[in-house]
Amino acid sequence: MLASLTVHEWAHAWTADRLGDSTARMLGRVSFNPIVHIDLLGTVVLPLLAIFSGLPILGWAKPVPVNTSRLGHPKRDFMIVAAAGPTSNIVMAIAAALAFRVLGGVEATGEFGAARLLVMAVQINVLLAVFNMLPIPPLDGGNVLAGLLPDRMAGLLYSLRSYGFIVLYALMLTGILSRLIMPPTLFLMRLLLL
Repeated sequence: MLASLTVHEWAHAWTADRLGDSTARMLGRVSFNPIVHIDLLGTVVLPLLAIFSGLPILGWAKPVPVNTSRLGHPKRDFMIVAAAGPTSNIVMAIAAALAFRVLGGVEATGEFGAARLLVMAVQINVLLAVFNMLPIPPLDGGNVLAGLLPDRMAGLLYSLRSYGFIVLYALMLTGILSRLIMPPTLFLMRLLLL
């Protein structure tokens, strides 16, 4: 999970840097060092509380700062930066699935071992990609949607950003979140692993 979150945040930082905003680079965020991406509350405290309390796990890494005024095409480029994180998770899932097949696929999967770890890597990365592409700000999908909407509607969507986690917890506690993300997650996992 930590590796997946690290690569996800690195992808945001690297993409922003390539598109003209060096803010993340200056802050040391174009890095595969997980420490620079850890958010104490979102990466440590909330997941631990969820594990010990039985509540659904919801966490996050430290968001990558992006100065859109430094991007060549601010609206389009910010959408690309947002999509880079989930895209990196899909790339990691594909790489893990290919390695799984090289190791023998389903026949090699036991209770433990490399094949089982690779299945878990596929699952975690697909789940992260699908979850993050929900069109709810501050998730990446909310930022991608804002890039596709006319400016006025995008502004309205951004104004809902501070309520995003309340919406996510409400969806989680009512079971709606699972109904939204599990069908595409299971479809992609079947596609990659069978």
